[in-house]
Amino acid sequence: MNRRLIVLLFGLIIGVGIMLLVQTRMDAGPAYYSYGAASEDGIGKFYMGREISDLVNGHGAIAWLERQDRNETEKPEVLIRELQLKSDDVVADIGAGSGYFTFRIAPLIPKGRMIAVEIDDKMIGYLHDRKRQLSLSNVEIHKGDIENTGLPARSVDIAFMVDAYHEFSHPREMMESIVRALKPGGRVVLVEYEGEDPNNMVKRLHKMTVAQIRKEMEAVGLTWVRTSYDLPIQHITIFTKTDTQK
Repeated sequence: MNRRLIVLLFGLIIGVGIMLLVQTRMDAGPAYYSYGAASEDGIGKFYMGREISDLVNGHGAIAWLERQDRNETEKPEVLIRELQLKSDDVVADIGAGSGYFTFRIAPLIPKGRMIAVEIDDKMIGYLHDRKRQLSLSNVEIHKGDIENTGLPARSVDIAFMVDAYHEFSHPREMMESIVRALKPGGRVVLVEYEGEDPNNMVKRLHKMTVAQIRKEMEAVGLTWVRTSYDLPIQHITIFTKTDTQK
């Protein structure tokens, strides 16, 4: 084998190696995620120091979301008060689930729109059934995906998530999508079980601290407004989009 052929083969091997290395890094996802052994209630994917929790979905989840004692344990009227709704608001319930909040809020914004965003087909079917039963013409049911709500830019006044954000498998992409969908001055409202309380019996990865929430929301350019602790075992954290954000 002549020297020129050896050099060509060596160059080819190096080139293939570089291509494989680049592909491996691309497959691993964006740099702000890392991966490791999964916890009992996690997926082994980490974002800003937090392991992302596993997902609860399907009809078993519907029974949980619509449980009879939820009015007492979670006080939905407190969140609705904190939203400070106007009659013509466009409100997006991200990770709407069974529509527990969607169908309570819709009658309060008769001149606006209530958008239930979900990715689970069973939940979406349930949402359509409930919309027909309740005859609420201002409710829209919208299927997103794990990285994008699919909502139009600058179309939403309030986007809220109730016990959902910690389950997002692609939190950075989803929040960037939500920020794009917000009108200037629009608000993001997160309800999560209190991660600060060691006596809170909710699974570890299914609750969050305010410090962690702020870190992740501020990473996408949102500005913290306030945190309410008026719920029994959850907190409500509110952020706003600045007028200069795209």
